[in-house]
Amino acid sequence: MQTTDMKNDMKYDMKQDAARAIDAVEAGGVAIVPLDVAYAITGNGEAAMRRIFTAKQRSFDKPSGMLSNWQLFNDIQICGERERAVVNCVINEHGLPMSTVAPFRADHPIFADVAPFVIGHSSKAGTIDMLLNAGELHDELTGQAVARAMPLFGSSANTSLQGSKYRLQDIEAPVLEAADIALDHGTSKYANDEGRSSSIIDLRDFKTIRVGVCYERICEILLQTFDIDLAAIGMAGERAAMG
Repeated sequence: MQTTDMKNDMKYDMKQDAARAIDAVEAGGVAIVPLDVAYAITGNGEAAMRRIFTAKQRSFDKPSGMLSNWQLFNDIQICGERERAVVNCVINEHGLPMSTVAPFRADHPIFADVAPFVIGHSSKAGTIDMLLNAGELHDELTGQAVARAMPLFGSSANTSLQGSKYRLQDIEAPVLEAADIALDHGTSKYANDEGRSSSIIDLRDFKTIRVGVCYERICEILLQTFDIDLAAIGMAGERAAMG
């Protein structure tokens, strides 16, 4: 496994680091990457995804998520104009990370070469989870993945149900050893004591699937701007995904 050894005060070559990670994934491998919300483990092929699930001790009944950006969200996830405005407000106007769950266009060209196993374990009941605005490297990874028509799927780089990890050295050994490359960018921006990753909102009904980082602020924005009270709407059924 290739690793980098970097400190928080160093400047990173995001383009080069993203390219190295995507090269490994494109070759059928697994990459651990530092995102603002937590370190994530990602792949694209069936063998890679099986390795991720096994290393994390993650149930195959729990779908992975997909790294995304504003353009992919608009191209792939199916929702109304109000829902689109909500996402734009949170990630673009306020600069916060979030994950969105919604029906998706499975016939989109970016999925053309994705194995059925991977799509089947990265979606649920016709919906897909997309992680948005999780930092500069996240944006670079997504942009390069789109350019190669090779979506990145995965979840947080930790043993299932053991809380997100915000430093490379804190990731459990079996998860770390599953990766062909692991990038170290120091501590994630939104590191917290609760082990939270991204907040996940179901755009079909605005139910909260997972309380994550910036959740309280997202609640305030939706209530003040759209009169959507996430607390009153409540929680959806458990669906662990990318964070």
